[in-house]
Amino acid sequence: MAAMQDYLNHFLGSLDIVNTKEVCKFLEVSKLSFVPEYGPKCKEGYVLVRHLPEIHPVDQTSTCFCCKWLFCCFSEIWQKVWAVLKPGFLALLADPYDTKALDIIIFDVLDPSDGGTEGQISLAKLAKERNPLRFSFLVGCGNRVIKIRTKRIGSARDWVAAINDTGLKPPEGWCHGHRFGSFAPPRGIFADGSEAQWFIDGKAAFDAIASAIENAKSEIFIADWWLCPELFMRRPFHSNEESKLEVLLEAKAKMGVQIYVLLYKEVALALKINSMYTKRHLLGLHENIKVLRYPDHFSSGVYLWSHHEKIVIVDYQVCFLGGLDLCFGRYDTAEHRVHDFPPTIWPGKDYYNPRESEPNSWEDTMKDELDRQKYPRMPWHDVHAALWGPACRDVARHFVQRWNYAKRNKAPNEPTIPLLLPHHHMVLPHYLTDAEVKEVLEEVEQGSEQITQNQQLTSARSSFQDIPLLLPQEDDGCHAGAVQEAVDRNTTDKSSRLNLTRQRVMEPQDSLLTLCLPNSQSGTSPSGMQMYDFANEGTEVDKKKSLALEMPSNDFHQDWWEDQEREGQVSSGVGLGQVGPRVRCSCQVLRSVGQWSAGTSKTEETSIHAAYCSLISKAEHFVYIENQFFVSGFDEDDAISNRVLQALYDRILQAHIDKRCFRVILVLPLLPGFQGGVDDAGAATVRAIMHWQYRTICRGRYSLLQRLEDIMGSGVENYVSFYALQNYGRLSEGSFLATSQIYVHSKVMIVDDRTVLLGSANINDRSLLGSRDSEVAVVVEDDEFVDSYMNYKPWKAGKFAHSLRTCLWAEHLGLHQSEMDLVMDPVSETTYKDIWMMRAQINTRIYEVLFGSIPNDFIHSRVALRQAILKKKEKVSHTTIDLGIAHEISRRPLNGESYYPIQVSVDAIQGHLVAFPLKFMCEEDLRPAFKESEYYASAQVFH
Repeated sequence: MAAMQDYLNHFLGSLDIVNTKEVCKFLEVSKLSFVPEYGPKCKEGYVLVRHLPEIHPVDQTSTCFCCKWLFCCFSEIWQKVWAVLKPGFLALLADPYDTKALDIIIFDVLDPSDGGTEGQISLAKLAKERNPLRFSFLVGCGNRVIKIRTKRIGSARDWVAAINDTGLKPPEGWCHGHRFGSFAPPRGIFADGSEAQWFIDGKAAFDAIASAIENAKSEIFIADWWLCPELFMRRPFHSNEESKLEVLLEAKAKMGVQIYVLLYKEVALALKINSMYTKRHLLGLHENIKVLRYPDHFSSGVYLWSHHEKIVIVDYQVCFLGGLDLCFGRYDTAEHRVHDFPPTIWPGKDYYNPRESEPNSWEDTMKDELDRQKYPRMPWHDVHAALWGPACRDVARHFVQRWNYAKRNKAPNEPTIPLLLPHHHMVLPHYLTDAEVKEVLEEVEQGSEQITQNQQLTSARSSFQDIPLLLPQEDDGCHAGAVQEAVDRNTTDKSSRLNLTRQRVMEPQDSLLTLCLPNSQSGTSPSGMQMYDFANEGTEVDKKKSLALEMPSNDFHQDWWEDQEREGQVSSGVGLGQVGPRVRCSCQVLRSVGQWSAGTSKTEETSIHAAYCSLISKAEHFVYIENQFFVSGFDEDDAISNRVLQALYDRILQAHIDKRCFRVILVLPLLPGFQGGVDDAGAATVRAIMHWQYRTICRGRYSLLQRLEDIMGSGVENYVSFYALQNYGRLSEGSFLATSQIYVHSKVMIVDDRTVLLGSANINDRSLLGSRDSEVAVVVEDDEFVDSYMNYKPWKAGKFAHSLRTCLWAEHLGLHQSEMDLVMDPVSETTYKDIWMMRAQINTRIYEVLFGSIPNDFIHSRVALRQAILKKKEKVSHTTIDLGIAHEISRRPLNGESYYPIQVSVDAIQGHLVAFPLKFMCEEDLRPAFKESEYYASAQVFH
């Protein structure tokens, strides 16, 4: 008996044998029955359906005599198909030997309101037939229901029971919501291969994505808001022609890799991203590249919302998600250069500044849109991530659900556009008991061991462990000065070196900057941040600072960097902090989707919003946020629906009541990244977005700072503060200095150096309500920890979260490799006030004095703005839309006080951090006026 069982197991384990037509017919199974990536075999068999196009020619001999004239039998054509039930879907095939799906219902989270009077949700139920000799049942998931007929009532009942058990019964059911209301459960609760890695800015992320594409073996999924086929994934572009996205995709398509690209179909009058050009270009490369654009605005009635995800999935093995579209303007490095003349890094329209001009056409991509010697590019700051393991397959399932929904609506009868089948992974619902979880995990681990053994015997396995998911090996010249040479550890005492680097950051050098502050020992910066006097001694705070200087350094950063160098993962030309360590973690995929965007069963899924609010409320020490937008509201606010602001307010207020140290730091763009000067007639969109953001931050009774100031006065800055990023450079040799904001496009939140929320969602109603823009994100919770400090006390920080936060701060503050320990403790007075806040103050003042660029806190009205523009034009022959050209000045008032002698050098600017201008245009109503077309648009468009 045992020998027979071993023989059958071996027999069924060979797909080449099992999937032959003869064996499938003998066993009465299909080619999908034993394919492991779709999950275990459930029920299958022949059924009848009538909603599909004609599969086989109608047999005229089977019709009645009257059909020759009345066509009575053709009025309702029921066709025989093979139904395959798997843990994650129900697929209909033309026959058991065909793997191409005619239709598929992907099981999704069901709305509890679908349970009817008994309150019990179901996927399938028996249907009533007028003819008592006919037996059928209904299967519904998403926003569609199909009717299936069987020959016997017993068979119909069996199908209903099997579908409901498979879709709803734990631990395999996809129809129950999980933590935060997500369609996907938390992964990594056991050793299931869940891993994550972060990338800061475009260079690191694009190189990793290019490497993954180059190693693809079977299929590639891409979903993007904007995609440019001519994008160079590696630079300098002159020597990396083969790294063009179109070249990479064409090469893999010719090798048989199936490539599926899902694009947002824009409203052409509102956006100039030209998705039709992208579609035609990609379809012309190879027949193995399939492209869909969605939504169809007229038929769907969706005009205001977009598909905003940025996803790349390769072979169901690795996926990339975050803030980076594969398009022009996104490639950047930690240096964030504003210039490129002559062009070496950003060719043609990739030299991009949407504040100055948006190209009317993207087809002649190598032709410059901007004069490089007059206008700076707008540097782009972003964060992306890679996921391995079950979470990768969860993201792929989301893509498949969206692809199939778009296929049904846009190309239902197009044979070259296939329906996709999602790969399966064990779902562990939150309601399992501990004993049940343990039992399931044991079974899964045993199965994983067997799968691993089988994969080792399969030569076709894609070796993603060997993909160099980091950086190109040649230096492109973008990182000059980004990394200080390593200090000789054999001859330099670590603690003394740490003290020296603290002194470099905390105390401005006289040779670089002489900036006379007001006569008082402490003052207020233009943004309302207090200036701290380093000379004061003897206070409790100073004792803590002294203690901080004596803290042992964290070797994690140095060890991690050296480990990557030893393993060949980084090159000598790479700047510190662009690529994180690949770590084991717990992670959960989140979404903002609804019935219009993904065809979900529920009206909307808002798991990203729920995660934001939950993680903030549970934060112990700090919340660090980088986001493109910050528009949120309080519970009583009827205009704004998301409650991220309420969560922040509640947590800060609780810390104030408890008299505990708690910090909230937000980094935002200085201005919205849309074309037009703030005072221009055609820039109503820019002003409208500014209105909603200032309404959230500091203006009016619905703003965070005003509510907190009413309770704690000037002590607000101890809890929450706002910042932005800016850079400068000479546009060409011997040319003038120009400055530009670094556009913060990242969508990341870090909590307590242990948890990271990262994805494509902005903090506004568009991204968080589910019924509007579609988004995808991931919560990463660390399983590996390093020694760190929190408010001068030892703290176990997560490797993923801690390394991401410290590397972001090092980039913003301009720190070198040997100075990483300066920002190890994120909430201490030494780090938060003496380094972070002070550096932002100094940089802000230098930019205001030297450039006079906008926005700044000295311009409160449109009249003052116009005067500043006139004065600027009197001093310089040419300027940018945001007055970003430097002018000569020897005397300038600060804070409206008396004149002080100013000697400013741009060399004193360290890093990119500046204060967010809270008082800019504070006397103006920035909402669209009745004479502007934006006045007649829904306010929801802007928030």
